[in-house]
Amino acid sequence: MRIRAKVVVADDDQLLQTLLDHKLSSAGYRVETVANGQAALDRARLISPQVIVLDAMMPIMDGFEALRRFKADPALANIPVIMLTAMRRDTDIVTALQLGAADYLSKPFNPDELIARMSRIAPPFREAA
Repeated sequence: MRIRAKVVVADDDQLLQTLLDHKLSSAGYRVETVANGQAALDRARLISPQVIVLDAMMPIMDGFEALRRFKADPALANIPVIMLTAMRRDTDIVTALQLGAADYLSKPFNPDELIARMSRIAPPFREAA
């Protein structure tokens, strides 16, 4: 039995949420969008996604703090996190990778590249156990 892989997308840009929801759903993912890092943590605890896409600059809790908390929580630590952000400095990229991000993609970005990177980490469909 094939099951759609779940992804949580955290970004405070509503237009980007809509774009990612459409593109990722079309690629076979089940998408949940939220507007900040705290909401991403809460949603991930509830639905146990196969991958998380985090923006760095969001209200309430930014993506770097959310990434720290994901990796510190035993129930969430093994979920791959892809940072998708306008922050492009080398120090930002290195920091995210050192904190445990599985990948880092800078905005502006090609949605097909994000899908290709995601499918290496969490294919859109997985076999049910």
